[in-house]
Amino acid sequence: MLRSPVGPFKEFDDYDALGLADLVRRREVSARELVETAIARIEALDSTLNAVVIRCFDEALAVAETVPTTGPFMGVPYLAKDLHTSWAGVPSTNSVLSFAGTVSAADSLLTQRTKNAGFILLGKTNAPEWGWSLTTESPMHGPARNPWAFDRTPGGSSGGAAVAVAAGYLPLADAGDGAGSTRVPAAINGLVGLKPSRGRISPGPEAADFWFGGGQSSCVSKTVRDTAAMLDALQGGYPGEPYYIRERPLFLDSANPGNRRLRIGFSLNNPRGDTNGTVVNEAVCDAARLCGLLGHEVEPFDFDYHFEALWRAYTGMVRVQTAAQFEDHARERGVLNKPSDMSEAIWSTIERGRATSAIQHSRDIEAMRRHGRHIATLTSRYDAVLLPVLPQGTRPLGYYDMSLDIDAYDATAMGEDTVYMMPFNVSGQPALSLPLGMDRSGMPLGVQLVAAPAGEATLIELAASLERARPWYDRRAPFHAANGPTGRY
Repeated sequence: MLRSPVGPFKEFDDYDALGLADLVRRREVSARELVETAIARIEALDSTLNAVVIRCFDEALAVAETVPTTGPFMGVPYLAKDLHTSWAGVPSTNSVLSFAGTVSAADSLLTQRTKNAGFILLGKTNAPEWGWSLTTESPMHGPARNPWAFDRTPGGSSGGAAVAVAAGYLPLADAGDGAGSTRVPAAINGLVGLKPSRGRISPGPEAADFWFGGGQSSCVSKTVRDTAAMLDALQGGYPGEPYYIRERPLFLDSANPGNRRLRIGFSLNNPRGDTNGTVVNEAVCDAARLCGLLGHEVEPFDFDYHFEALWRAYTGMVRVQTAAQFEDHARERGVLNKPSDMSEAIWSTIERGRATSAIQHSRDIEAMRRHGRHIATLTSRYDAVLLPVLPQGTRPLGYYDMSLDIDAYDATAMGEDTVYMMPFNVSGQPALSLPLGMDRSGMPLGVQLVAAPAGEATLIELAASLERARPWYDRRAPFHAANGPTGRY
């Protein structure tokens, strides 16, 4: 028998974020009840899971009393990611010791739009140092725990966000993706995770660009329609930005499965030359068969690009931008960046970035753009393609060792596991992880869908039909708030 769910609103788990907002709109539940329920769940379970590292509970309860009467997510509790997110008056540490004490002076455009959508901020989620990891195990905040299995990585860099949603704290949370950082945690925790197209969502006003369009914000959620509605709420930029998509379709309309017959390609080829896990390949093939049963034209294709050349260019660019960002922060705060304040992986990233010549940086950018053109062209004959997310599935906790020098780290753990994700950060294509598979131990396995640049509507339409054919909403992690105050049966 299940113990009583945690929190005053007992039906919390029966609804996604849009569903909860509709209850608030119809006055069947109050925003305060939802906020109190989410807070109770965090307080009951997070000493174990360590997903929420900055808390704004009193402020959230105050906002809940005067919740706006508009917005698709009115009254729904929300967690921001403690990485490159600016909420006025809220700490922003990026999980780096030298950023301790940093408080955002103003809201970013993304934050303004999140508030306008009706969300109520409860706090910020755990993330790895500076986000350059596919796990969430920073020295500053400690490891987040995967609610499916405590000895497995929760994913990164949006690991705390994914843990919070998978454990039932709330149905949707902030996420961002620079080399798989939304798709990996979604895949590992049995959630929906979208990396939008380059230029779909502005990083402003603090920045006009982030990693040459490689970094994109979105969310991890329990349903395709929540992800679509979140994209509707966040999309748009400033005219004149380097990547600017003028059209702003209503993506929630695409979350109603359509009858279009799509041409879909799938591939198991690993461009790095590694051998994928058997269950990973089986999940992709099973998803391809399901697409065929839904009436789509499905065929194999050879997903291939020069991994080493592109990885070298992309990581080279990241190192230069990281060095610049750390130096800017040090100048603004009047502090020094010291190796004692960060892992060897991050410190050596800064050092390599400082040592890179302007000519080499220019060459890296050009190489990235050429590779991006190749990848988008390679997949352009299809409406969507199916690929793995992680070539080996979920790694053990501690696998991504940031005590390594960045050259060793990027050449091993990080490079091996981002082979299917990083290319779409470079090409600017939208990519979506769906929880369509499970491994032999019962851990979720995500399958990746990719469309043409600015093709999110196609991804959402296809994802919605797959969700209807093989629903995952009621699939819950073993450690979950619905199991009572201890998280377990």
